[in-house]
Parts: sequence; C-alpha cells; structure tokens
Amino acid sequence: MEFRERIARYLETKLPDCRNVEVENLVRIPGGASRETWSVDVRWTDGSGTVRRQGLVFRCDPPASLVRSRREVEFAFYRSFYGSRVPVPRPLWLETEPGGLERPFFVMERVDGCESDFQKLLEPDFAPHREALAERMYSILGEIAKTPIENLPAAEVVDIPDASSCWRLELDFWERTIDENELEPQPIARAAIRWLRRHPPPAAQRVSVVHGDYRTGNFLYRGAEIHAILDWEMAHFGDPLEDLAWSLMRSWQWARDGKAGGIVEREKAIAIWERESGLRADPAALHWWEVLACVKAQGIWLTGARVYQLGEARDVILAFTSYWLMNAQDRFLLEALGRLGPV
Repeated sequence: MEFRERIARYLETKLPDCRNVEVENLVRIPGGASRETWSVDVRWTDGSGTVRRQGLVFRCDPPASLVRSRREVEFAFYRSFYGSRVPVPRPLWLETEPGGLERPFFVMERVDGCESDFQKLLEPDFAPHREALAERMYSILGEIAKTPIENLPAAEVVDIPDASSCWRLELDFWERTIDENELEPQPIARAAIRWLRRHPPPAAQRVSVVHGDYRTGNFLYRGAEIHAILDWEMAHFGDPLEDLAWSLMRSWQWARDGKAGGIVEREKAIAIWERESGLRADPAALHWWEVLACVKAQGIWLTGARVYQLGEARDVILAFTSYWLMNAQDRFLLEALGRLGPV
C-alpha cells in the first residue's frame, strides 16, 4: 500500500463523519533530521455533504536521526503552548505505535503562507524587517521562559528537575551522547567537558520550559511576524539560559557577522530576553551555557555521522550536516573556551 493511501485510510478514522477522503500534494518537507516531515492537502466530504479541505503536517519517526527523542514529548510541548502567547501549530493526533503508517508519528495543522528559510533573512530586501523580527523572536523566547510549568501537558510526560541539577543533567546527557557516538577521539569536546565540570553555573533562577533548539530556521515567519515555533523534539524542563545560549551560538550566526541568527546583535538579543522573561542573563552563567551549547552541538553532529557511517540511515542531510559542522564546532568550542580568537 502506498504512503498516500495509508494516510487516507488513517484520516478516515480521525476526521468526523467523513467520506471520500482524498490526499493531494503529498510532499516531504526538506530539512530537519530528527523526524520525517510530510505536508499534505486533504479533501473530504463531511456528514452534511459539505466538501472540506485542510492542510496537515505528519511528523514521522525516521530510521535514524541526528537527535534521539520521544515523539510523545514533542507532541506534549505543542499541546502545552497551543493557544498561548507562544505560537505553535495546532496539534491533532499522536500515534505511539507503528499502526497504519508502519511507524510512530503525530499530526498537526499546517500553517500556510509563511517562510522558515534562515537564508532569506540575510537577503537585502528583508533588511527592513530584521529588527522587528529579532524583537519578536526574543520576546517569544522570554515568554517561554516565564510560562508556569506545573500544569502543562508536558509535565505529565517529562520529569521536572530541581534548579540546582539542571546543568548537571544536561552535561551528563551530552557527554553520554558523545561517548556513544564518537567514531574517533574528540579531544576538544573532552577538554570542554572537563572545564564545564570544574566551573559549574549557579542554580537556575527558574526551572522553565527549554525548547532545546531555539534559533532562526526553526520558526515560521512572514515579514516581521512569527506565526509558529517549530521543532520541539529536544524540549525539556531546565534552566532557561540554555535556550538563550543556544540561540546565540556561532553555528547559527549565518552571516558570520557576530549577529545571532544573522539578524540581531548579541547584546540586543539578551536585553530583549531579560525584559520579557524577567530574568537576568548573568554573564558567567550564560558563558557556561554557551560552552555547553557547543558540546551539545558536537554531540548532535557526531550522532549524525555515526548513523550514516554505520548504514543505519542514508539520508544525505546526516552526512552533509556532520561534514559541514564537526570541524567548525571544534573551532567554536575553542573560541568559547578563550583558546582561539574569532576567525
């Protein structure tokens, strides 16, 4: 049975009073290496005889990926923020067993008329929107940081750490990731890990939702407005400085001009986040999380390299991303540790 037909049969069980379900324009969305993402247009006739149409997105587990994550966690964070001041697509259905599509997946409403490509942010004709988009980007990140967590749907499936252990849990996790996936010694990452353990940050000012991959390229925008924050597969509860540090990382300074995401000066981004979150970005604590961000990124690139090398997956994005970024990440780590000046 073709993938398109499997989707149609699945939707017949989910859409209310439906018949004559047709799946059109089935397209795999390029990019993203932790889920296979498919866009579809669905047309069906409801119980009153009205023909309805809806754009949907299916997020399916791939054979292997850059990030190993539980799809029920990602779905829970979408549920946690849908209808809030943090814009996300409407989450619809979660399937944790292979079932009709022969692998676990979840479904969201598609947000149309927007762009996600970070490269377009660097084009001259986008220049008038950059300042306002940066304001929106870091205001939303501050909103995530100040959202009360106790009654969120995500709290039902994700452990909430105490404030003093946030840094240790993340460092332990990414050290294990490097242990399990390195194909050759990683002396620079190991030196960074030793430094991180010798210089622990203070306890988190607040235990918050951490998106885990908050950066340009992971939201849908139109002009200066952001319409959906995407890619919550690494989301967890922890120190909100983790997200801020990740967004500032050199890997995402696409224009190589020192601007976060290619759109905003570091100091401006921090000021917006502090104003919106009500928290302080202590320079020493933020620096610790920036070094950790580089270790985390290297763990992700190493994972992609390993699954491709071992033949667990043949998606070219795994090989390309790892080849493109592994050596660069070592350089960024040395810069963060003060052992190498910016190039």
